[in-house]
Amino acid sequence: MNPAFSICVYCGARDGVPESCTDAARSVGRWIGEHGGQLVYGGGNRGLMGAVADATLQAGGRVVGVIPQGLVDREMAKRECTELHIVQSMHERKHLMAERADAFLALPGGIGTFEELFEVWTWRQLGYHDKPVGLLDVNGYYQPLLRFLETAVAAGFMNAWQMSLLRTGADVSALLPQLVQAAGESRQRDDLSRI
Repeated sequence: MNPAFSICVYCGARDGVPESCTDAARSVGRWIGEHGGQLVYGGGNRGLMGAVADATLQAGGRVVGVIPQGLVDREMAKRECTELHIVQSMHERKHLMAERADAFLALPGGIGTFEELFEVWTWRQLGYHDKPVGLLDVNGYYQPLLRFLETAVAAGFMNAWQMSLLRTGADVSALLPQLVQAAGESRQRDDLSRI
């Protein structure tokens, strides 16, 4: 059975200090599963990655994990994924994750999460894809980053249009439906362009 939508989630392979981050990851996974969706993620079994995957599976959703061979042991690949793809490089991992997704969502995380978010956001503004990009701001975790990005706009290195490509919110039940709706609109545009 095909999933209703597919969301690629970027998040930490650690739990982080605030329990609210783990709770948010579980809420995202539960929402995806309860709405007939599919999670695409980095294939790990630890931290927020493990929490979002577990919650998606428990709620009846599909989980596609993509992990490089070199990280299988370090991040403890989640063997219970509906599909687990073990690839050779980070580039292959990110490409496959992006290919399998209708939308992207960053949860709290560290340097890997930041890099994935900025890459997919850059690809969006360059026109390499037309899929929505979201940022779940759990307990203000991303407020310092968002303030810095406004500094980049004020300094002339970014503009308001680029900022508008990043959908931000703190409420899972509000942000995820926006991403799914925008993903559906993107698919319709793709379908029309093929006619």
